This record gives sequence, structure tokens and C-alpha cells, in this order.
Amino acid sequence: MNYVNTVTGPVAASELGRTLMHEHFLFGFCGFQGDATLGGFKEEEYTRDCLKAVDDARAYGINTIVDATTNECGRNVRFLKKISDMTGMNIICSTGYYFQAESAYAYWNFRRGFANIEEEIYEMMVTELTKGIEGTDIKAGVIKLASSFNEITPTEEIFFKAAARAQKETGCVIITHTQLGTMGPEQAQLLIANGADPSKIAIGHMCGSTDVDYHEAVLKQGVYVNLDRFGLEGELFHTPTDEQRMDLIKTLSDKGYGNKILLGHDSVNVNLGRGLIMTPFMQEAMKWANITDIGARVLPGLAKRGMTEEQIDALLAANPMTIFG
Repeated sequence: MNYVNTVTGPVAASELGRTLMHEHFLFGFCGFQGDATLGGFKEEEYTRDCLKAVDDARAYGINTIVDATTNECGRNVRFLKKISDMTGMNIICSTGYYFQAESAYAYWNFRRGFANIEEEIYEMMVTELTKGIEGTDIKAGVIKLASSFNEITPTEEIFFKAAARAQKETGCVIITHTQLGTMGPEQAQLLIANGADPSKIAIGHMCGSTDVDYHEAVLKQGVYVNLDRFGLEGELFHTPTDEQRMDLIKTLSDKGYGNKILLGHDSVNVNLGRGLIMTPFMQEAMKWANITDIGARVLPGLAKRGMTEEQIDALLAANPMTIFG
């Protein structure tokens, strides 16, 4: 599969350029839909915010953004296509669901009483990857999966099995969410055991841990690691700092894994529902929690650690081209 679906059509993997592997133009925690009376969709405001995010990413050469918003958390493919049409930014959208505690699994657990939901989830994913989403011809380009803190619940496991089947049929990339950086090796094992191609899997939020042995337990299975929460750092987010993550990248690169590392921020440009109340404390804690962080701090920080320009560029360009190609 040398082409990847973007919201405006297929693009050759060789033409993706610098790619951020895990961002959110729009994101809403499940339940935001029920607060629409006071937190409805503000098209003009959200468009301005997302256009600024594209400009900020373009400032350090980003050509492609993977939008990891899942089906039930506010994915809006028509809006994503609008932003892509206005800017020329390649946007790759997802098919899939979030982890159980913060998802809409009540629907699937209800259907489980009288249907084979693995078959239904598989059908949903393949349809969105090959035919279109919500009555449009806009197709997903990746499957997004997620698991809970220190476990993969039985219903989450069904999504992983369905995704492995869908990947075998379509050849698409699978990206994941690991809650607080746990269950990375187990996610990879589960997908591969069900027939998924490790060279098309990126285990996400791995920068929630700086344990090199933990990373190697994932990487030795032939998959990629997504270090994709840059800018979200410290106790508030239960994560290492960006400086610690940069040290991790240098260590993994020195150990020969530089061609298996992908980058992102997990940035949310628009929180759906009512606007967030940003106290001075929150503003300070989140000052780098946006799509500028990799360009402003991470790329220079890696250069200071002795990584070459070619090694650094591979993280954003060659590695995404390879996983999608």
C-alpha cells in the first residue's frame, strides 16, 4: 500500500514529507454532545484555531498531520477536509475508539448481547478505510486503538482483534493510545498474534515511560514507537519532561532504533463542548502543550545532544514515509 488516504484523497507515502503522527484538531470527551445547548459547535472560532495550528506546524516544515481523534470523541471529517482544502496540509483521519473508561463502550456492550461485535467493529473499520465515513467519500487512513491503565479490557481486546483483521485486508497503519505509557508490549503482542503486520504498527504515548528496557520490549517486536506527547510534561500530566524524552530518543537512536521512532504532541487545538477554564496555574502548566513544541524545543534539543540533521529529519520524514509506504 504505497498510498495513504487523506481527507482530500490518496497521497503517495513518498510525498507525505514531515509528519506529526498523533494530533487532534477537534477532540471531545464522551458526553460533550449532551452539553450542546451551552457548548455547541462554533464553526468560525474553531476554523480560526485550526488554521493557526496549521500555520504553526508549517513553520518547522510539517506537511502532514495524523488526526488521532476517534469516532466517538468528536471526529468530524467534513471539518477536517475543510481545513485541508483551505491550507493544503495533508490530514490523515482515524477509524476506531478510545480506551474504555473514557469511551462510549455502552453502545458496544449493549450490542454484544445479540450481535458479534468483533465482526461489526471490523466491518465499521474496513468500510471507513475503503468506502467512506458518515455518508461521505472521505476515508480513514489509520486505525486508532486504545487500552486502559495496566490492562487491556475484554472489550478493548475485541477492538484490537478487529483492527488486526482490518489491517490484513487493507494494509493500513495502526496507531495506539497507551494509558500513561502502560501495556505497550502487550498491545504489540496482541496485534501480531492476531495477524497484524508489525511494520505497520506504531505503539503510542510510549514517552509516558523513559524505561529503556520497556521500550526495547516493544521495539524488538518489529513495531514503531510513537513518542507523541511532547509539550505535555510533568506531574499534571503524569509524564516525564520533554528533556527526559529527548534523552530517551538519543539513547534509543544510539542503540540502533532511530528508524523506528515517530513524533507528535497529542495536541488538542479545540476542546469540544464548553470552553476550558484556564487558571494561571493551568496556563503555565500547559504553555508548551501545543503543536509548536517539537519545532521550538525538541528539534534544537536533539541537535544539542549530538544527533545529526539526517537522524533528526528521519524522525519526522523518513520514518513516517516508511511506515505508510
